Amino acid sequence: MKNKTVIITGAASGIGKASALLFATSGANLVVSDINEKEGEKLADEICALGGKGLFFRTDVAVAAEMEALVEFTVKTFGKLDIAVNNAGIGGEQNPIADMSIEGWQKVISVNLNSLFYGMKYQIAAMLNNNGGTIVNISSILGAVGFTGSAGYSAAKHGIIGLTQTAALEYSAQNIRVNAVGPGFIDTPLLNALDPKMKSQLVSLHPIGRLGKSEEVAELIFWLGSDKSSFVTGSYYPIDGGYLAK
Repeated sequence: MKNKTVIITGAASGIGKASALLFATSGANLVVSDINEKEGEKLADEICALGGKGLFFRTDVAVAAEMEALVEFTVKTFGKLDIAVNNAGIGGEQNPIADMSIEGWQKVISVNLNSLFYGMKYQIAAMLNNNGGTIVNISSILGAVGFTGSAGYSAAKHGIIGLTQTAALEYSAQNIRVNAVGPGFIDTPLLNALDPKMKSQLVSLHPIGRLGKSEEVAELIFWLGSDKSSFVTGSYYPIDGGYLAK
């Protein structure tokens, strides 16, 4: 990864943060993005303290112009874009479809799905000027199955897989690989709002008997971003402790 330039959205915590630290310790130049400026700046400082090159750029991924600005900043700063990890997302409103608000639906689709299109639109354009690159889109196990009360989230995560496959078909011949990762329930700040009973129920859904760790998902993201996965494109990789095998 030495001198590779990497963008990671939703990098201030969880999977995004673990991925940023892994890329940074392997010699990459990082532009970490989030709406949480305090934690984002802290992560950039942590990367620099490890001897890496890390900069924070605040981005609301649901706004196309801000995603464009993120890519422009990255290319202007480091001269190119090699790897993009589109990780930012929200859980969204939890309600059955008939009770879900229009605003709740639109928000989760905007943050979790529209943002991936915006990201790839500008990331691919930059990579075409750099003789190729790699994009890793973070979907979910709920990109393969449904989940009660999470219609918007599941629809968005399914959509990410379709976007990933289409982008791979369109650009693989131009040396741009695009893949998706489908984490199971990972022990990140996204689950902090759950009470212990609900968290225990989530654990029970995974045959491996525990929730995943951000660092475990980061290893898969890192591999997909690296040249070691050079023949892999248009693929969806669950990392779920056996969730989808049931």
